[in-house]
Amino acid sequence: MDTEAAPSRQPSVTRVERLAEADIRDVLTLAAAADDTDGAYPISEQVVLHIRQGGAGAAHLLIRNRAGLAGYAYVDTSDEVEGASGELVVHPMRRRRGLGRALVTAALAVARERDPRARLRVWAHGDHPSAAALALDLGFARARVLLQMRRSLREPVPEPRLPEGVTLRPFRPGVDDESWLAVNSRAFADHPEQGRWTLEDLRLRMAEPWFDPDGFLLATDSTGRLLGFHWTKVHGGTSDRGPIGEVYVVGVDPEAHGRGLGKALTVAGLRHLRDRGLDQVMLYVDESNTAAVALYQRLGFARWTADVHYRHG
Repeated sequence: MDTEAAPSRQPSVTRVERLAEADIRDVLTLAAAADDTDGAYPISEQVVLHIRQGGAGAAHLLIRNRAGLAGYAYVDTSDEVEGASGELVVHPMRRRRGLGRALVTAALAVARERDPRARLRVWAHGDHPSAAALALDLGFARARVLLQMRRSLREPVPEPRLPEGVTLRPFRPGVDDESWLAVNSRAFADHPEQGRWTLEDLRLRMAEPWFDPDGFLLATDSTGRLLGFHWTKVHGGTSDRGPIGEVYVVGVDPEAHGRGLGKALTVAGLRHLRDRGLDQVMLYVDESNTAAVALYQRLGFARWTADVHYRHG
């Protein structure tokens, strides 16, 4: 989202239900340009997957000018319970010209087609003041904050202390899929996104170039039952930024709580990323999850930036 004085001419927004290959390249190039300028990638992983591989129930909104793609918004209307969700990005060189406002207005119109209340949830990655100002002006309320925290891997990483009888092994694609989904669902039963993952969601990520089963650590007991996991991820470097590891997902079956398994899995994943030669690691955690934030702080993580979820209607 961006704020600006009203433009003399309303930007023209084109809506398509599926992006062409050229459109996909343009959207990802636009997102990369915003990332380089803002230091925060403007589109979530789930939306990037849908952009690359398609997805039902989505509308793609594009603003083009003579220089190419100037703005893009994604709107998913498939959730009839929570209402539509969306994300948007405006090219850094085309901001303060009403493009962000035009995209949000068009996204609200898409949401209104399915819901007279025009309910719409929008992520603003990076918590920029301009996004907050536009959200307030268009009637959005701040609903959720997702912190990004970072830690140096050059600092000492403690040895993981696994509970007695628990061992770690890599994830086996095609073998562990269903058991992992079951534990993930129980571990994140109250999470608005993670706990809803399906087999298709898992397979989409396993098809991504970054997927590495050796960095997907599973904790099992002596019977082979899955107790918890730490799925790590490595983001590739660019010309001015080297690769960075991520604590992608850490989950523990509720039946295995109270044994220190979450901390042990987190530390084991950090050591795996360090052993791959990485010198920095990041993670995302809800600001409201004070217990998790405190755990990560004890492990040397500090707040880096934040993503804000805005809600309309």
